[in-house]
Amino acid sequence: MIQRFLTTILLMLCASIFALGQNKITGIIVDADDEYAIPYASVSYKGHHVAVSCDGEGRFTIDLHEGWVLTFSAVGYESQIMLIDGKRTELKIALKSETKKLQEVIIKSRRGRYSRKNNPAVELMRRVIAAKEQSHLENHDYYSYNRYQKITFGVNDLQPDDLERGIFKRSPWLINHVEPCSYNNKLILPLTVNETVSQHIYRKNPKTKKEIIKGQQSDGITNVIQTGEVATEVLKDVFTDVNIYENYIRLLQHPFVSPIGETAISFYRYYIADTVYVDRDLCYHLQFIPNNQQDFGFRGDLYVLADSTLHVKRCDLTIPKKSDVNFVESMKIEQVFTKLPNGEWALTTDNMIAEMKLSNLLSKAICVRTTRLSDYSFDEIPKKLFSGKAKVKREIEAMNRDKAFWSKYRTVELTKAESTMDNFMRRMEQSKNYKWVITGVKALIENFVETSADKDKNKFDIGPVNTLISSNFVDGIRLRASGRTSAHLNPHLFWTGFYAYGTKSHKHYYSSEITYSFNKKQLAAFEFPQNSITFETTYDVMSPTDKFLLHNKDNVFMSFRAIKINQLYFYNRQNLRFSFESPWGLRVNGGIKAESNEPTGDLSFHELSTGNLVPKIRTTELSLGLKYQPGVTYINTKQRRVPINLDAPEFALTHTMGVKGLLGGQYKYNLTQFSAYKRQWLGSWGYVDTHVKAGAQWNRVPFPLLIMPPVNPTYLQSEQTFSLMNNMEFLTDRYAFWSVTWDMNGKILNRVPLIKRLKWREYIAFKGMFGHLTDKNNPFLPQNMTNTTMFQFPTGSYVINPRTPYMELVAGVHNIFKFFGVLYVHRFNYDNHANVSKNGVRFNFTFSF
Repeated sequence: MIQRFLTTILLMLCASIFALGQNKITGIIVDADDEYAIPYASVSYKGHHVAVSCDGEGRFTIDLHEGWVLTFSAVGYESQIMLIDGKRTELKIALKSETKKLQEVIIKSRRGRYSRKNNPAVELMRRVIAAKEQSHLENHDYYSYNRYQKITFGVNDLQPDDLERGIFKRSPWLINHVEPCSYNNKLILPLTVNETVSQHIYRKNPKTKKEIIKGQQSDGITNVIQTGEVATEVLKDVFTDVNIYENYIRLLQHPFVSPIGETAISFYRYYIADTVYVDRDLCYHLQFIPNNQQDFGFRGDLYVLADSTLHVKRCDLTIPKKSDVNFVESMKIEQVFTKLPNGEWALTTDNMIAEMKLSNLLSKAICVRTTRLSDYSFDEIPKKLFSGKAKVKREIEAMNRDKAFWSKYRTVELTKAESTMDNFMRRMEQSKNYKWVITGVKALIENFVETSADKDKNKFDIGPVNTLISSNFVDGIRLRASGRTSAHLNPHLFWTGFYAYGTKSHKHYYSSEITYSFNKKQLAAFEFPQNSITFETTYDVMSPTDKFLLHNKDNVFMSFRAIKINQLYFYNRQNLRFSFESPWGLRVNGGIKAESNEPTGDLSFHELSTGNLVPKIRTTELSLGLKYQPGVTYINTKQRRVPINLDAPEFALTHTMGVKGLLGGQYKYNLTQFSAYKRQWLGSWGYVDTHVKAGAQWNRVPFPLLIMPPVNPTYLQSEQTFSLMNNMEFLTDRYAFWSVTWDMNGKILNRVPLIKRLKWREYIAFKGMFGHLTDKNNPFLPQNMTNTTMFQFPTGSYVINPRTPYMELVAGVHNIFKFFGVLYVHRFNYDNHANVSKNGVRFNFTFSF
C-alpha cells in the first residue's frame, strides 16, 4: 500500500513537473516574404497586460494561458492573433507587411505610403517632444545622482556541441565558466568584467557637469595584456550611456537620431499600438521605425505616461536588422524611468546588450552593459566639487576599493562567472601552451614583445615589431632593433631607443631617448596627461616627407610608396624638450634642439651665389607650442596613446626660433604655424571633418628651412596630406592649407538596389593649399643671385602661384569587407610639372561601426 502510495505521489510529481515544463509557449516570428527573423517583435495577451519581446533572433517564450488570445506585432507589419487552445506550444509566426487602419487614419507599413498629416501617432509625438524641456533635470539649479555600471564582454551563443570539442575538450574546466545570459537566454563565456561607481553632479550657473569616479575595477582577459585598457575604454566609448532626451544619441561612435529628438518626426515613422499599464501607470504604447532602415536610427517601443507630463516611462530601442552598422548583429537598449519623491521622473535603469560578429570565421561576441542610477538629489552642491576644468575626476583610492565598498555600491549582483573571474584567469595562466599563445597575441596586437612572463613585473619591451625590417632609397634593406623600459622598472624614468643598419649604405644608426615624468605612470611616459622632460640624441636618415607619414617611417608598410623618394638627408639631432598637459585639454610644449643635416641620395645643397657644394648645415632652435583640445579622451596602447573622441575640436599654435651662433647654429629664423580641426555631424548624412593650417617663415633662409607642403608618398590615404604632390615640389614661406572630408555613412549607396546589401560608405574629400614665396626667398629673382645665405632649389622644386592654389579631390568608398577602402584621387592643376600624376588610386584601412 505504501509503495503504491509513494509510486502514485511520484507519478503525480513527475506529471506536475512535466506539466510545468509544458506551461510555456515558445516560438519564432519571421517576415512572411523573406523568412528573415523579426528581432524584438512584441508578443502579448491583449486585455491582460501580459507581454514579452522577442530576442535578437525573433525568438520568444511566454506563459501559456488556455482560452486567451495571443497577439503578435512588430513595427511595419500587420498584427496577427491566435486563440490559445493549449495544444500547440511551439509556434512559427509569419507577419505580413500590410496597411493597417488607426482611428480613421490610414497608416501604412515600411513598404506602403506613410502620412504624417492627420496622423494621431505623429501628433502625440509632437506633444511628447514639446513637453520634454519641462521635465529636464537641468531646470534645477543643482542635481546629483549615483551611478553603478557593469560592462561584461565575452563569447556569445555557445552551443552544446561547442562544449564537447575544440578548446572546451582540451580544457574542460572552461565549461564551469560558461553560463546562460539573462538577456538573450544563450550560453556565453564571460571574458572580462568592468565595474564603475561614480557620482554625477550638475550646476546651472555657471553651467558645469562633472563625473567623480569613486570606485573602478576590472578583471579578466583585458588584465593580461597591456592593451586590455584599450578594449575596456573602447567598450565604454562605443557602448556609452544613452539619453533619449537628447536630440542625438552617440552610440557605436555615431550619432543616432533620438526617437524624441527635434528631428525625429521627419526621421521616424510612428504608430500607436495600444494603451497599457506599466507598473500601474497608464501609458501610450507607441512603436517606431526609421524611414530608411539602413540609416543610423532605432526601431522600438515607447511607453509614454498618459498624463499632462507626457514623460517616457519606459523605452525599448533596437537597431534594425538591415541597419548599416558593422559587426553588430543585434542590439537592445532597455530604459526605465521612475517617479522621484518630488514628483519628477528620472532614469533609474539603463541596460544594453549587443551581440556582435566580426566575420563568419570569427566567434560571436557579446557585450552587456548594466547601469543603475539612484540617490537623486536637488540640494545645493559644494563649490569645491566643481573645481578644475576636467569633466571627469577620479578619487585617489578609486582603483583600490575593498569588498565592503563594492558590497555597498554594487546595485546589481555579479553572476557566478563574473564573481569568479580571478579564478578563471588563474586557471588560464596555468594552462598548457598559454604562455606561447599570449606571447603571440601580444606581439600581434601590441607590436611589442615583453621580456617577462608576468606583465605586472615586465621592465623591458622589445619593439615595435613592425620596424624590424624596412627599406628606403639610400639604405636599401634596413634592419632595426628597438626597445624601451616600462613603468615597472621606474614609474618616473623611461628610456627608449634603437639601433639600425642599412645594407646598401652600410651606415649604422642609433637613437637614445630618456624621459623623466613628474607624474607617476602606469606603463609608459606618453600616458595622458603628460608632465615630463625628455632628452634625445639620434643619428638617422630620412626624407623631408617622412614627418607627414601616418606611422613610424621604419614601419614595414611605409616602405611601399606610390611616389619615388630619392632625396634624403642624414641628421644628427640633440633635443631637450618638455611637455605639460592639463586634464581639461590644454597642452604646452617646447624645447631646444640642435641638428646637423647632410644631404644624401639625389639631394644636394649648393650655394646660390657660387654653386659650391655645401656638405651639411647646422641649426639650433627654440620652440614653444600651445594646443587646446577640450573634451579630448585618450586610451593607452603599447605603441602610443590614441584619441577616441574625435568630436573634440583642436586648436594649435607654435613658434620656432632659430638662434645663430648658439651650439653651432648657422641661421636666424622665425617660423609661426597655426592649425585647427573640427568634426561636424550631419545626422544620418554622416559627418564632415575640417582641417585648416597656416604658417609663415619670416626670415631669409636656405630652402631646407622653408615650408614644405604635407605630402604623403605612400598608398594610404590621409586627411591632412596630399597624395599626388611630389616630394618638395613646392617650397614656400607662406601657406594656408585646408582639407574638408565628408564621410556620408552610406546615405546614397544604401538606397541603391543590390549595392545596399554591401553596406559600402561614400567618402569625398577636397584639399588645397594657397602658397607664396616672398621675394627675399625666391632663388630665381636676379636680386638674390649674389646672396650667400640662399641655396639653389633642388631638381623638381617649383614656386607656387600665390593666386592659384594647389588642389586635390578624393572620392571613393570604404567599409568594403567592413575595414577596407578604395579611393580615387585627382590632381586639378600644376600638371605640367615633371614626373607628376594627375590621377591615382589610394587605400585606407579603417575598422568602424
